Amino acid sequence: MKQTETTDRILRAKEVISLTGLSRTTIWRLEKQGEFPARVSLGGNRVGWRVSEINHWIGTRV
Repeated sequence: MKQTETTDRILRAKEVISLTGLSRTTIWRLEKQGEFPARVSLGGNRVGWRVSEINHWIGTRV
């Protein structure tokens, strides 16, 4: 698989929680404060986050 295909993958909330170690509430709060990547609407009530943005955010926190 090409790198661009991997980095554009959309992560669902459970995956983001697992990767970051944050709760849904903390993710929501940080997102509202502009300190966490913005979610992407997947239609209906479904949302996700771009894996490239989450990985970048994690990298800046270390």
